[in-house]
Amino acid sequence: MYEVKLPNLGEDAGDEAIVSVWHFEEGDEVEEGDDLVEMTTDKATFNVPSPRDGVLSEIVADEGETVRVGEVLAVLEDEEEEDEEDEEDE
Repeated sequence: MYEVKLPNLGEDAGDEAIVSVWHFEEGDEVEEGDDLVEMTTDKATFNVPSPRDGVLSEIVADEGETVRVGEVLAVLEDEEEEDEEDEEDE
């Protein structure tokens, strides 16, 4: 499991942003560098990329929600972890 957090926005951008739109849904496979979510501040709009390959297992911050730097946006699972959970459910 890997938590995707809102990165530092820089000195001029403040310490929070609003979730504009998710580019993936829970359960989707993502690759490192894929844009996961679009965020908006009062000064800029930017995308948060996936830091690694995996499956988007949980979206923690919903569209329209304000998130502070360091807070969790989503949770990624390695594909192997996702497969193991499926086997346990059966």
